[in-house]
Amino acid sequence: MLRFVTEPRRTPDKRAPELRREDFEEIYAGFQERQAEAQASRCSQCGVPFCSSGCPLGNHIPDWLRLAAEGDLREAYELSTATSNMPEICGRICPQDRLCEGSCVIEQSGHGTVTIGAVEQYITDNAWKNGWVKPVTPKRERDQSVGIVGAGPAGLSAADQLRHLGYKITVYDRYDRAGGLMIYGIPGFKLEKDVVARRVQRLQDSGVEFVQNADVGGTLPFSELREKHDAILIATGVYKARDLSVPGAGSKGVIRALDYLTASNRKGLGDAVPDFDSGEMDARGKRVVVVGGGDTAMDCVRTAIRQDAASVTCLYRRDRENMPGSAREVLNAEEEGVVFRWLSNPKSVLGEAEALAGVRVARMRLGPPDQSGRQSPEEVPGEDADLDADMVIKALGFSPEDLPGAFGEPDLALTRWGTLKADPSSFETSLPGVFAAGDIVRGASLVVWAIHDGRKAAAGIHDFLRAGEMPHGVATVGEQSTRYDPRVQEPVAAK
Repeated sequence: MLRFVTEPRRTPDKRAPELRREDFEEIYAGFQERQAEAQASRCSQCGVPFCSSGCPLGNHIPDWLRLAAEGDLREAYELSTATSNMPEICGRICPQDRLCEGSCVIEQSGHGTVTIGAVEQYITDNAWKNGWVKPVTPKRERDQSVGIVGAGPAGLSAADQLRHLGYKITVYDRYDRAGGLMIYGIPGFKLEKDVVARRVQRLQDSGVEFVQNADVGGTLPFSELREKHDAILIATGVYKARDLSVPGAGSKGVIRALDYLTASNRKGLGDAVPDFDSGEMDARGKRVVVVGGGDTAMDCVRTAIRQDAASVTCLYRRDRENMPGSAREVLNAEEEGVVFRWLSNPKSVLGEAEALAGVRVARMRLGPPDQSGRQSPEEVPGEDADLDADMVIKALGFSPEDLPGAFGEPDLALTRWGTLKADPSSFETSLPGVFAAGDIVRGASLVVWAIHDGRKAAAGIHDFLRAGEMPHGVATVGEQSTRYDPRVQEPVAAK
């Protein structure tokens, strides 16, 4: 260990931009054994591991880096998976530059951070390769069942935790494949679909039942799920796209980011996609403008490049330093030919309702800080510019859907942002026995935070069910009598 002085920081080999823009395969090759061991050995093993505190899951990063450096990959995998249900997925798509790697002590000293995400991916990919990742086999089976609404990262991680504890689990999802945005929202060049599919298959092999194309609140009443299961977890995510509120925003050719990404991902999965085949969701030959500065915007611009767009421009109203998306993704996009127009905001969409012509763009500057301490963008008068466009993609973030209305549960309490109100420790909602986790509670966020919330909600559900051994439909909650330790599969007596 402590080789950060003599061993420079290296990332996995990255395919050349002119090659990777031709397909949707992952752009990083992944570490080989010696590369992974060398990079893991750069860890300083500092007494206060800020990388762990910078990780939402609190991963024991220095410990499994040491094990990887020593070549003990199986123990490294066991330690990694003790705090994360999907280490190889987090290793691929987490914005490590803003989390663990951004908190690394040797990064602060100027030696370059440890390549934590790539080592994390290497450890678990090797675990899959060597057959160390097994189906869940609970030490005891319980009679109680839990229904989980939503098969995204929060729902899947909760299902994993609860199955370890022996509960019968049924996952209901609106899509025809489990995985949520990991399947339909994140492009393959960041996360290939078989990586998610094998996680789902492991849960199926563990006895978790999946009900796809489930119209919860419609043909499948939410009240029916509450009658069927002893507890419910709502992990639906947030899917309502924020709109572009400028003149002409309703013109043909102005589309929502998730619709665009879903169409592209479905096409890659071999599905029939009429909106893509008609050209509406296909960027080929088009001048594409993407509005937004988050990771979804980066997914859109890089997808358009791979669809052979004539040009791809990203408009963001703040500067590069204030962009919420991953700096790594911005760099990858620039390498692939995306043009970024910083301090730019759409003022109107030009053309006729049926014939998009372009976007009028206002020049912005950063004004005084707002209540959050972030500088507010303000328009610079008289510096508008017109930008040609055949397709405009709105990547402005997501808001929660009206779940109390959709589920027919008016007593399901909401926050002022429209997300579900849940107890911060147990994740129980205002409906007894109904819990919530992930984006539907915290708002649009990262996969790693969804996994964190799914694990915590599973602990809350376990305490709820252990407290009373309640029959179906009981609407009271007993006192919590156990403390859940995420490193083990059984509760630990409260201290």
